[in-house]
Amino acid sequence: MFKTFINRLVLIGLAFFVSACSQSAPMISLSGETMGTTYHIKFVSGGQEPNEQLLQAEIELALEQVNNQMSTYRSNSELSRFNQMALASTIEVSSDTAQVIQAGIDLSEITDGALDITLGPLVNLWGFGPDKRPVKVPSDELIAQTRAKTGIEHLSVDGLKLRKDNPDLYVDLSSIAKGFGVDKVAHLLAKYQPKGYLVEIGGEVSLYGTKADESPWRIAIEQPDIDERQVQQVITPGNMAMATSGDYRNYYEEDGQRFTHIIDPRTGYPVNHRLASVTVLHKQSMMADGYATAMMVMGTEDSLALAQEHHLAVMLIEKQPNGFKVYYSDAFKPFVGL
Repeated sequence: MFKTFINRLVLIGLAFFVSACSQSAPMISLSGETMGTTYHIKFVSGGQEPNEQLLQAEIELALEQVNNQMSTYRSNSELSRFNQMALASTIEVSSDTAQVIQAGIDLSEITDGALDITLGPLVNLWGFGPDKRPVKVPSDELIAQTRAKTGIEHLSVDGLKLRKDNPDLYVDLSSIAKGFGVDKVAHLLAKYQPKGYLVEIGGEVSLYGTKADESPWRIAIEQPDIDERQVQQVITPGNMAMATSGDYRNYYEEDGQRFTHIIDPRTGYPVNHRLASVTVLHKQSMMADGYATAMMVMGTEDSLALAQEHHLAVMLIEKQPNGFKVYYSDAFKPFVGL
């Protein structure tokens, strides 16, 4: 259902795959499939949770609910029914769907339109959606025609009512709904008062407390290298969520020109700058997810300015002729000891 590109995230320090030693607190390890990707969960027991099978069933029920609300691949989901409305109209949805769409609208305003949850038709036009890659680069005229079918200004939320005033409007929540799923599971786990947990869905992460041996969760951010996988930076996020977005694996080339899947909704064209990877830390995975996507559109300078204005913890990796250059916002520097 969600992002076609792979978030650059590697979990290290044996936090993700090795259970704790015998003298440590019990740790439950769960995994499965959801939202067109996989999930992995580490739960350090506080003694209040149900047995492992019941806990996983509860988690999967919550994730299935998110799919039934926001999947564009399920024809009867709330979001699909909204998208299928052939006329400018209104539909009532769940509080979850309304919340995520409102977050998308808010993030669009904050990022000056760099995040646009109505971008789907342009993504498809450039060959990065469910449709196949175009035979040739779309014409300026076709791009303009497709842009006319998009625009966050045509979408509104009033309580539980969604409205579109453009019948061609198509909402895709892939930039934030996976993060919302992480937040949903994290909230579910928190009610059992664990000593710690790590929730990961398709690369989006939420962390709390400590590992089973009482050491902190550590995460390695991958260097955005097309040819090999290397660690760029190791951080200890504490009780935070994290999302990473990049452009270095989902792209194609034509006549020597590189076309990335990162489409700027303000122009209708793939971005053309040196920013290769964005990592955002936030209390909410949904917000980290959205900001990371928007900043890949914005580029290095504008992303750092936005991070400083809103006190966001952001790490940017920029392509250079002889390697990579890393930029940190002030709020991110404590996580790397600067």
